Amino acid sequence: MKTLQSPEGRDESREAALERRLSPDWVCTFLSVSLCRMYNKMWHQTQEALNSLLDKESRKLVEQEKNPVYIFQMLATFYIKYVQIFRNLENVYDQIVHPQKRLLIRKILDGVMGRILELKNDMVELELSEFHYFDDILQDLKLAPQQLDIPIPKYFLKEKIEVIRERKKILAQILADSGLDATSMKLAIKSMPFEEAIKLIQIAERARQGRLRALFMKQIYLQEYRAKQARLLGEKVADTGAAALRIQKVWRGFCQSKRTEREREEEMIFLGMNPPPLFDQVSAAIIQAEKVSLLRSAVQLRHEEGYREALVTIKNDLQQTEGPDIKESLRDQIRQWFIECRNLTGSFPEYPSVEDGGSAMIFSHKTPEQVIEDIVAGQEEEEKNKKKKKGKKAKKEEKKKVVKEKPKVKEEEEEWKMSRSAFLPSMKEGSDVYKDTWMNKDESQNFPQDYDEELIKKEKRKEVEAEIRVQVDELMRQELKNLKLAVNKEIELPVRAGKKGKKKNKGKKGKRGKRGKKDKDLTADRTIESLFKELVEEGLLIQARKVNLSDYIGEYSYLGTTLRHVSIEPMPSLLDVRQLITLYGILPLGSAAVHEKAPLVKSLLLAGPSGVGKKMLVHTICTETGANLFNLSAANIAGKYPGKNGLQMMLHMVFKVARQLQPSVVWIEDAEKTFYKKVPNNEKMNDPKRLKKQLPKILKLLKPDDRILIVGTTQRPFDAELQSFCRAYQKIILVPRPDYASRYVLWKQIIQRNGGVLTKALNISCLAKVTDGFTQGNIVKVVKGVLTDRRIRQQTQKPLTPAEFIPLIAGMNPVYKEEEECFKNWYAKTPLGRKRVLSLRVGGREKETEKGKKKEEKERKKNK
Repeated sequence: MKTLQSPEGRDESREAALERRLSPDWVCTFLSVSLCRMYNKMWHQTQEALNSLLDKESRKLVEQEKNPVYIFQMLATFYIKYVQIFRNLENVYDQIVHPQKRLLIRKILDGVMGRILELKNDMVELELSEFHYFDDILQDLKLAPQQLDIPIPKYFLKEKIEVIRERKKILAQILADSGLDATSMKLAIKSMPFEEAIKLIQIAERARQGRLRALFMKQIYLQEYRAKQARLLGEKVADTGAAALRIQKVWRGFCQSKRTEREREEEMIFLGMNPPPLFDQVSAAIIQAEKVSLLRSAVQLRHEEGYREALVTIKNDLQQTEGPDIKESLRDQIRQWFIECRNLTGSFPEYPSVEDGGSAMIFSHKTPEQVIEDIVAGQEEEEKNKKKKKGKKAKKEEKKKVVKEKPKVKEEEEEWKMSRSAFLPSMKEGSDVYKDTWMNKDESQNFPQDYDEELIKKEKRKEVEAEIRVQVDELMRQELKNLKLAVNKEIELPVRAGKKGKKKNKGKKGKRGKRGKKDKDLTADRTIESLFKELVEEGLLIQARKVNLSDYIGEYSYLGTTLRHVSIEPMPSLLDVRQLITLYGILPLGSAAVHEKAPLVKSLLLAGPSGVGKKMLVHTICTETGANLFNLSAANIAGKYPGKNGLQMMLHMVFKVARQLQPSVVWIEDAEKTFYKKVPNNEKMNDPKRLKKQLPKILKLLKPDDRILIVGTTQRPFDAELQSFCRAYQKIILVPRPDYASRYVLWKQIIQRNGGVLTKALNISCLAKVTDGFTQGNIVKVVKGVLTDRRIRQQTQKPLTPAEFIPLIAGMNPVYKEEEECFKNWYAKTPLGRKRVLSLRVGGREKETEKGKKKEEKERKKNK
């Protein structure tokens, strides 16, 4: 019998090989490897698109434009293209198993993510609105609105899944020990006397017997009625032929109607207007894909562990094998430099100090001859610079005088220029590494996509050389001293650094003293675990509900651009709000690299009527980023940590734990209470304005390294002092009630998620039209109220109808247009809203420029 060789190297029979190859594990492995090839190809295509986009953007950085419409079109086009690249890169990073490729893709992915945030910031400043509509650009690029969705990178949770699980266990344990766990609390069952229980059973049994008796009597009555009718009409002789013909007609009509219904259903499925059968069931292909993804995750972990081990072992091998040769070559190179300098200048050079980089500063990609030329040129430049300094001071004084005399430049003459990006250099660097290393690399031999040993050697060789250079520098400094003594008989005098050292130490002490006052640690003697436990017991650190961003259901606004062309400001859709939450909340909190360099958003305010999903979005941010949730609402902190010192201690503890266990979200429910115009009498005891003075101070102390987001939610923002309220919250998002398209999708998905079955009897469009003005919370309550366990079981015999939902809807209050107008008017008074209104007014900009001209004329007259 012929034998085959297995991947492990052992011989096996053909039957055994076939069995192994048909096994699910082997199929998953084969699929995983073939998918790696596909994602490698996708990466190369995405990288090419990114390179061309970087070239275009570098050209646009130099250009200057005046037309705001053209500028917005350019920024929006860049934004959309970066979103497409981000979607592809996120998918590639999640699927590729090669550890070195993943490191490079991760770097580029963070750069693209940050660039998207920068472009969004530029568009907000240009259009003076948080919401943008790209209908015309999407049409030109032939893209669907769904392709504008910004995905949440899976590595946000994957990389710290164990930390999140451990933290949840600790939190649940603390809540259980303190008796605050709501899930473990069982509802108390009222005890019932034995006689009452028997009475209830008897009533239910008599009712059942009564229903059966009534049904039995109805059958008797119908039977007697038919017999009576037969006697009155008289008995007729039955014609068997006519009876058969009638039966045939009825049966054929029934069969034809069923056939017509089936054909109509098939046509609707073919046109895409109805879902195909078994559409909601999970297919075998999806189950297989999930198995492959689990296997791929395991392979990723295994390859990363092997890569980390290889970094250590390869470095040790290089130190043993190549270390002595590197040491000798460095010593020879430095000795040659000594000799050349001695021959050209007549004296030995000064050896660079450790702080300057030692010999690395001298031989950074230069020959000894080039180094000597640089030394000579440096001496000449120093003499020239001394002469130039005196001339520059005189010129600066003259320029200052000229600037004072010049009038201000007009706003109209200012040309817009694209702002400098903090992420373009990192993306270009990653792109260059891709071109040099991976673009044309032959990987036919690397079938399992494991680490590349040569690349590790190349990186570690530099580290080994740097470590050996430090040792060589110490030896060569001593050798240089010996040479000076032997050849020139020079004696180096010791440097008197006592006074300087004292001055430096004094300065450092003074700075430390100042910092100590500002950043005084009130809980230096306590551990983070004890602070964490205390905050949980006080209810300041709460457990976030598991809510994904995809659960915030809505539809796109397809007429946004059209309405803006007609000077009508459209209300944003729910998906526009969802996208802002991703950009301002989830992406910066999820990635530390993005948070440090991207436009910093420290605080966020969600304003809107009750039931539009503001709290849900707060919990969503925590779920998608694995963030801790701190509750500093006025109602929650009432009576806790009283007094000024108590408030200071509470805030110190909250933000100390938030920084240590970042990312963190600080939630302030009913944010308007902190900035009340006038505190109601029934709330004066709670002191809702405790955080009014502290909140701006906290925002100033937050740095780019602190992944902490303060999120406020309010349904009555007009009760707060506008100026202080808007100062505390950097970004204000107005969450609207759902429009028709969003309501249609909401009804459909919420009914299905609660166990309902959609049939022709249930007109979703009718329900969406009737519920105009009702919020997502209203719709969820109605669906849960109708779809009880009993009603779900009855659906096979009795399909759902719109009439069942109407009574519950009628008992709820919608969001009226007057209330929506109140929110619009309030938002128009916010800083960004006010700028937007001024830009939309006819002649608004002209009035501003006229005022500017008048001021300029007055200033000129004064100067004259």
